[in-house]
Amino acid sequence: MSKNKLRIIPLGGLGEVGKNMMVYEYGKNILIVDTGIMFPDHDMPGIDYIIPDFEYIKENKDLVRGIVITHGHMDHVGAISYVLEEVNVPVYATPLTKGFIELNLSEKGMLDKTSIQTVNAGEMVNIGPFEVEFFHVCHSIPDSVGLGITCPDGLVVHTGDYKFDPTPVDGWPTDFAKLAEFSGRGVLALMADSTNADKPGWTPSEMVINDSLDKVFRSAPGRIIVASFASLVSRMQQVIDAADRYGRKIAFVGYSMTKNSKMAKKLGYLEIPPDIEVGLEAALNMNPKDVVLMATGSQGEPFSIMGRLSRGTNKRFDLIKDDTIVLSSHAIPGNEEAIYKTINRLFRRGADVVYEPLAGGVHVSGHANQDEMKLMLNIVNPKYLIPVHGELRHLKQHAILAEESEFPTENVLVIENGEVIEFEDGKLEIKDRIPGNYVFVDGSRVGEIGPSVVREREQLAQDGVVLISLVLDRKGKLHEEPEIISRGFVYKHDDDDLIEQTRQKIVAVVENTKGDLHDELVHSLRSFLYSKTKKRPVVLATMNFL
Repeated sequence: MSKNKLRIIPLGGLGEVGKNMMVYEYGKNILIVDTGIMFPDHDMPGIDYIIPDFEYIKENKDLVRGIVITHGHMDHVGAISYVLEEVNVPVYATPLTKGFIELNLSEKGMLDKTSIQTVNAGEMVNIGPFEVEFFHVCHSIPDSVGLGITCPDGLVVHTGDYKFDPTPVDGWPTDFAKLAEFSGRGVLALMADSTNADKPGWTPSEMVINDSLDKVFRSAPGRIIVASFASLVSRMQQVIDAADRYGRKIAFVGYSMTKNSKMAKKLGYLEIPPDIEVGLEAALNMNPKDVVLMATGSQGEPFSIMGRLSRGTNKRFDLIKDDTIVLSSHAIPGNEEAIYKTINRLFRRGADVVYEPLAGGVHVSGHANQDEMKLMLNIVNPKYLIPVHGELRHLKQHAILAEESEFPTENVLVIENGEVIEFEDGKLEIKDRIPGNYVFVDGSRVGEIGPSVVREREQLAQDGVVLISLVLDRKGKLHEEPEIISRGFVYKHDDDDLIEQTRQKIVAVVENTKGDLHDELVHSLRSFLYSKTKKRPVVLATMNFL
């Protein structure tokens, strides 16, 4: 009888920032940690977001014993409904994280079908052969936890997203004592956050934001609009406190910001003084310098509040004179262009925009910088270090930091999604790779849109489309002139010569082709249009026979 072995399989979050998902497997038992989404890059037109490829989970659904979520950010919890459609197992989460999960599942009509178990930092649960200990970590959202996962092969410490903040907004620092206790027991492997591996020093404390907000609130001549992630509950609290200090009322704007603030208030994670919060309509009718609005759109999303305000298309309210807009977030990698375009449009429409890095302190990262990563490694003192959460450059840099800390180079493992790690008698081995690809969510379609469709969309966006419609008689001769329609390529009335030359080319192809007319027509027109314009529009041809 073969001996059971601990296997660790990253399905997301190793090789990109987002869609974090990790599988821990021992014998015929699987524990899933996090089920996140990732937002699309600018070269993925039409894609709403990306979820992990969890085909391995589907194939082994009977082995799954539970799902643990480390915190409530979408890159760790956003795909929970898709996973739960495949596996019916308990979900374990801290109270605030549970609140976010319940909002997510209720929108999908799945809340009553799911068992969500509340756990708190400092507690331990048994999930199959895994003993999971929850320890508090500082992050940019309350109720974040790391995990100590023990099975017969040893103890693995999974940090989740963390930083060592000495003055967190909620007054609850990362649990150094628990990390030291793990070290005393002996840690087989440390799965450690790598997001800021290229940033030196220490991440600033969340408390520095209070001073920056004070500067904005003191000097703003009119309305203040703060844009942030809807899940950044600690930032909501800081803006509420600033509004209270400066005698302003606050209104939460937008569906996600409103529902999340209500949930956090209900659970006791937001403390809102009496009479500070007002509805949007009331806020819009008040003196502008007595109001602060908190909304989404800090990443330049076109249909967010900020995106619509920048274009003048927001329905419920518009920018007015003396508005000050605070973008309280760092750019998610790949979003920089969209954010700067939004900032430029806001300036063009007369707003004063406060943003990183020019106005330092309106946002700080929730992730550890280099010195904190070294400290984590030294406290936990694992046998193996496996960098997680980041693009390949972040994972590689984390490995370099370990080397600088005199950690054994041969015990640092830089891997990507789908690479299977297996432990036997305390030794690590990489096994065959399983799929770890992107799964695109496009409206109601999940995984139905592949890279080829995305490439076609990108080509359409770049060079447009040309549609040829032919009416042919029974002998295959043209019955009437070809109809040419173009979109995003040339405007007919501005380039009549090219349209006429294209029509003549079509006539010649129809008259001279003996084989497959459709294929020859498309091929010939692609070559012809490229020779004339150096562009490669998508060419489509339809043929109707009389």
